[in-house]
Amino acid sequence: MSVSRSVIAVILIAGMSAGLTGRQIVTPTQPQRRPDVRYLPTPQNVVDAMLELAHVTSADVVYDLGSGDGRIPITAAQRYGARGVGIELDPALVGLSRDNARKAGVDHLVTFIEGDLFKADISQATVVALFLLPGMNIDLIPKFRSQLRPGSRIVAHHFAMGDSWPPDESRDINGLMIYVWNITP
Repeated sequence: MSVSRSVIAVILIAGMSAGLTGRQIVTPTQPQRRPDVRYLPTPQNVVDAMLELAHVTSADVVYDLGSGDGRIPITAAQRYGARGVGIELDPALVGLSRDNARKAGVDHLVTFIEGDLFKADISQATVVALFLLPGMNIDLIPKFRSQLRPGSRIVAHHFAMGDSWPPDESRDINGLMIYVWNITP
C-alpha cells in the first residue's frame, strides 16, 4: 500500500469511528484568499430575467460563481426544479445560503460550497451564472471553454467578457444589463 493510500485509509477509518457517513467529506482546511469583489446581491427581478434568458429547465444544473446569499441557485430550484450549486469564498455567506435554501424548501436541490471559483470544477454545469467584475469574467474564459460542454450557457449580470468574447444575447432590465453566451462545439 502506498503512503497516500495509507493516509486515505486512516482518514476513512477515523471518519467511520467518529460516526461520519459517506456523504460527508473530510478534507484538510486551507486558508481562503480574500474575495475579489464585495458582496452585492443581484436584484430578484434580474435573477428572474437571467434564468429566463438562459432558458433554465428542470434538466439543468445551475452553478453560481460567487453565489452570495444563494438567490440564483435557490430561484432556479424553486421556479424550474433545476439543481443548483453555489461557489462562494465567504463562509458566512455559505451559511446564509444554506439557511435560505432550507427556508425555501429546496435544500435537497441545491448545494453551497465554500471555495474559490477560479479553482472550482464546473464541468457538471449546464448553466453558469455570474455577477463579477469584467476582469474576473475575462479571466474565467479559459475555464469556461475547457470545462463546459456544448449546449451549456453562461449568463452574467451587469458585466460582459470584453471584446474577446461578445455575448450571443443581451437584455436591459430597467437599466441593468444581462448577457448570455452559448457554448458551441
